Amino acid sequence: MPAIRRIAHNAARMRSGLFAVGVLVTAAIITHYIERYGLSTLAVEHEAIRGWLAGDGLYAYRSPKNEAGAALPPALALLIAPLTLLPLRTAGGLLALGGLAALLLTTLVVAGPVARRHGRRRTPFVLAVAALALLAEPVRAAVGLGRPELLILALLAADLVGLRRAARVRDRSLAALLRSRRSPRARSPLTGRRFSASPFADGRPRGSRIVHAFRATLRPHCSGDLSESSKRSESTRREIGLSGGGTLRRLWTSGSWAGAGTGLAVTFSATALLFVIYLLVTRQRRAALTALTTAAVVTLGVLVAAPTETLTWYGTTMWELARPAPVSDLDNQSLAGVMARLYGFPAPPVLVWFAFGILLVAVGLIRARSAHTEGDEVAAFTLIGLTAAVAGPVTTAAESLWLLPAILVLADAGVRSRLGIRVPRSTRRTGTVYLAAAGIGYLILIAAPVWSLRWNVPALALILLVNVLPWRQGSPAMPTVRAAPHRRAAIPLPRGG
Repeated sequence: MPAIRRIAHNAARMRSGLFAVGVLVTAAIITHYIERYGLSTLAVEHEAIRGWLAGDGLYAYRSPKNEAGAALPPALALLIAPLTLLPLRTAGGLLALGGLAALLLTTLVVAGPVARRHGRRRTPFVLAVAALALLAEPVRAAVGLGRPELLILALLAADLVGLRRAARVRDRSLAALLRSRRSPRARSPLTGRRFSASPFADGRPRGSRIVHAFRATLRPHCSGDLSESSKRSESTRREIGLSGGGTLRRLWTSGSWAGAGTGLAVTFSATALLFVIYLLVTRQRRAALTALTTAAVVTLGVLVAAPTETLTWYGTTMWELARPAPVSDLDNQSLAGVMARLYGFPAPPVLVWFAFGILLVAVGLIRARSAHTEGDEVAAFTLIGLTAAVAGPVTTAAESLWLLPAILVLADAGVRSRLGIRVPRSTRRTGTVYLAAAGIGYLILIAAPVWSLRWNVPALALILLVNVLPWRQGSPAMPTVRAAPHRRAAIPLPRGG
């Protein structure tokens, strides 16, 4: 026993030491990023918010260095307004800590299932992936410039958790309903006639019975006396994990809150509207309705708190694409920026940009819907994020965060293709290509050479990933009922006649 206790004590001390070293290294890295990028975006936003609180308009301030103006929505301005009471470096450090927490949450949501699928411990795997992501240029730019993109990414990743929980509850409840419908037919003790043991055989159409049963399963019972149907529903609720606990626990377990994070993200970034369109395309109407309702409620609240700034933002300022920097700037790696530089104009030709942009949006939505159907919601969200980045008017390095989940998806797909049992040689070669693409892409994101911007490498990578990003085979979005195989009779029929 003393030896076991000593080993456990040494292991605990080692974990504590590693944790302390990790905290110190992370703090040094964040400080280096802040020193390197200088919190230039946060500085402009701070001065704009301070001028707004002093009586000027939120969008009246222009930086004396480069005439850049604040391009943040009123909801985001109200969120970071308390940070203006602090010095710029302190506010940037707090925002960086929030971004680091958001990065850990996003990594847990995206990389956690990968660790479980490959039989790895989740905590070390997630921390390793988060450490690798912290070294990439999109995270460096978001932390060093003081931008909120990591927080927006975490809001969208939180909706992934809600959608997973809702899909799990839906699959389990429908599976329980199918099992109840396949139960043997019982004989009535009064009449001797056989009747269906399913509590839903009440003469209604089959689809109506399943929908009614599913709703009854999710609805809590208030009466003390439960009928046979209520008892079956309560048993099903207990089986899928919705029985017991308070309202908040049932709400969290059922995933009914899915879409709230997307709605908040819409109020912070207009490009997040594409995720709402994705929810509608994939027929996740409840999550889409929750997102739209959340966005509407927050927008109305901001309209009441700051009516002038809200009307100014949605009326004129949001459409000033060159407000923070010219569209043709080299840092803008969206389709609009590439076209503006190719044509030599300050802005791209509108019709040409719209035509190619709509084509990319259509391709992204179609491929995301296919990924959702195959059960890979992470790849679906990644495709939508990549599509929003490439089709939007302005995409800087901080707004290219969806390249990191894309690299993880490529690496996971490559490993699964290489390590599968009885995998064809062509599939193994495809897996090798995926792994090579993930490695090269990550090295470019770490190095971030100047020539990559000059040759529009990030923009080309976004366009290529929208068209070729693979999705992993998983559980289907909706449970499928397989037909029973046709079996021949055990006793052969007499031949001839």
